Amino acid sequence: MFEAATFSAESKPELYRQLAAQMKALLTDEYDLIANAANFSALVWQAVPDINWAGFYLFDGRELVLGPFQGKPACVRIALERGVCGAAASSRETQVVPDVHAFPGHIACDAASRSEIVVPLERNGALLGVWDVDSPTPGRFDDEDRAGMEALCQIFTESLNAPPR
Repeated sequence: MFEAATFSAESKPELYRQLAAQMKALLTDEYDLIANAANFSALVWQAVPDINWAGFYLFDGRELVLGPFQGKPACVRIALERGVCGAAASSRETQVVPDVHAFPGHIACDAASRSEIVVPLERNGALLGVWDVDSPTPGRFDDEDRAGMEALCQIFTESLNAPPR
């Protein structure tokens, strides 16, 4: 059920539709942030082509702290005023960066990364953290990726709302 999909520019919306369905099935009836973040990262890592890092930075009230991820070891702490992740967290707007080397203050955890997308995560109006995906290909992410990743992140944040007992 959870397999990598074949990919072409024309099939991005379909890829994200399939991922959304798989994500809902995977996260249904589980409300733990770490468990759901780990499975979210693994699913995206397996299904989305041409990426070299996918994971979470969680907000601890002061800074972003590394959470579950797939890829090479990463920076552990990111200040809200630093890099693409900090910009997404501070502005609460998705950042799509075609060339990370041109982004002021970019934090290079993996020198192979050339483009990045970061989606801020909010729950009940509060910053939860960010979802961060890197690619070794310049210009890898576009508006279809933005819409798809934002939809996946919505499923993730909704999964954390346990039903009332």
